[in-house]
Amino acid sequence: MNTIVDTNYNFPKQKSVYKGKVREVYNIDDELLVMIATDRLSAFDVVMPRGIPFKGQILNQIATKMMKATEDLVPNWLIATPDPNVAVGHLCEPFKVEMVIRGYLSGHAAREYKAGKRVLCGVPMAEGLIENDKFPEPIITPSTKAENGEHDEDISREEILSQNIVSKEDYVVLEEYTRKLFQRGTEIAEKQGLILVDTKYEFGKTKEGKIVLIDEIHTPDSSRYFYIEGYEERQQQKVAQKQLSKEFVRQWLISNDFQGKEGQKIPEMTDEYINSVSERYIELYENIAGTTFVKADVSNVEKRIEKNVLNYLEAE
Repeated sequence: MNTIVDTNYNFPKQKSVYKGKVREVYNIDDELLVMIATDRLSAFDVVMPRGIPFKGQILNQIATKMMKATEDLVPNWLIATPDPNVAVGHLCEPFKVEMVIRGYLSGHAAREYKAGKRVLCGVPMAEGLIENDKFPEPIITPSTKAENGEHDEDISREEILSQNIVSKEDYVVLEEYTRKLFQRGTEIAEKQGLILVDTKYEFGKTKEGKIVLIDEIHTPDSSRYFYIEGYEERQQQKVAQKQLSKEFVRQWLISNDFQGKEGQKIPEMTDEYINSVSERYIELYENIAGTTFVKADVSNVEKRIEKNVLNYLEAE
C-alpha cells in the first residue's frame, strides 16, 4: 500500500515548512498555511517507523468535517481542502498549550488516578471513582506543547498564567471555546451512538489578533470515544469499555513492552498488523463521521497532493 510518510514540496512563495509528529505545515507567503496530514502514526510522543494506509486522509476529512460543524460556535483557521490529505487555512501563531478536556476518568487521567493522584493539572478528582466513570462536570487539564521528540507535560491553569505562557484575557477565551466545542462534539457523537470521552484542542491567533481553532478536532488521534450501547453495563461489571480511539495502538505497544521510555524498542509492525490498524481507522471514520469512507487514489499520492495544492494556489 502506498503511504505518505514524508513530504518535500517547494510550493510557490513558500517561506518555511514545519514538520510535526503527523502533520507537515507549509507557510505560503506568511499568509496561508498548507497542512498535509501524513500517514505517520504517533504514540507516546514517538513516531512509529511505518505509515498507516489512508490514516492521513481519515484524520483530515474528520477534522475538516468537524470544523465545519462547529464554525458557528468557534471561529477556525480553515479556508479550503484542495486534496483529501490537505487543509489550507490562515497563518496563525499557535498558543503553546494544548487544551485537553475530559468528561470521563480514562486514559492518562485514569493512569494518574490509579497511581494515587487526586489532582490533575490543578483540578481535583473525587475519591471512589473507577476507570471510565463520568466526571460530574468535564474538567480541563491542559498540557504543554512539546517540540518533536519531547513529551507533552501536564500543566495547571495557575502555572500557565503565572509563567505568562498565555495571558489571562486569552486563556479565559480558550477555556470558553474548549467547553463549547466539547459540548457540540458530545452532541454530534451522541447522534452516532458514541460518547466523546476526552479530546484536545489547539488554538492560535491570526495576524489580526483573532483567536481561532487550529489543527485537528474530534479525530481518533486527538479524542477518545466509547460506544453508548452497553456503557452502563460495562461500568457496573467493571470491565473495559468498547472504545474508538488510538488507544488500541497504545495498548498493543504496552503489551509489547513499549511506552516511549528511554531504552525501549519499538516492536516490529508486520504488514498484517499495519493493515489491521488501517482497517480500524476506517471503522473509526465511518462511526465518527456517519458516512462510508471513500479511499482516495494512492497510486502516486505525493504527486496527487502536489498537483491539487498547486492548482489551488494558482487559482488563488
